[in-house]
Amino acid sequence: MIEFAAALVVFLLAHASPARLGLKERLVARMGRRGYLVGYSLVSLALLAWLIDAARRAPHLPLWDPAPWQAWVPLVAMPVAFVLLVAGLAQPNPLSISLRAGDEPGAIVAVTRHPVLWGFLVWALAHIPSNGDLVSLVLFGGMAVFAAVGFPILDRRARTRLGEARWRVLVERGGPRTERGGLALAAFAGLMLYAWFLLRGHALLIGVDPVAWLAWWPR
Repeated sequence: MIEFAAALVVFLLAHASPARLGLKERLVARMGRRGYLVGYSLVSLALLAWLIDAARRAPHLPLWDPAPWQAWVPLVAMPVAFVLLVAGLAQPNPLSISLRAGDEPGAIVAVTRHPVLWGFLVWALAHIPSNGDLVSLVLFGGMAVFAAVGFPILDRRARTRLGEARWRVLVERGGPRTERGGLALAAFAGLMLYAWFLLRGHALLIGVDPVAWLAWWPR
């Protein structure tokens, strides 16, 4: 439990401190916005992996009994999360998080200006029903709150960086609805990644097979 608490604190501090301490601005000036985001994403993934691993090894304190329907929640929700995450990272988005540089937002912004945060939020909320223990509730509930708090924070940062007039123009216009080829490709890539993660990746990386329960599903 101590390691889980430490991993959670480090994860939160790593995401809250750079902007507040002025470290983000210095790194962006040195690495560029894209380089900073790539490095930031890799560090975030490493910390998230540590946090999930620490949660798996923490004491199991059940809060509610498992039921077959609970396993369906992430199975139904996660394709949406993967599409939002992949499309959000792959398409330019000056309004929010993206690994692709560009002054004009991609087509995904016509759906939401914060696709990565929405994908993260869906991921967190979808895993709460099927993980009915205290540590999982703290982990996924905390990640859901973390994502939800990020919406106004990213809006404020984008308004400061772009200027109020430019920010409003991009928000009101959204992404180019006529250029959906890139969005369709990103959505397809997200679904393929989800299929791999469902059938192989989750068991390989997390140590839990998300479809193993189908073997005893009533017929």
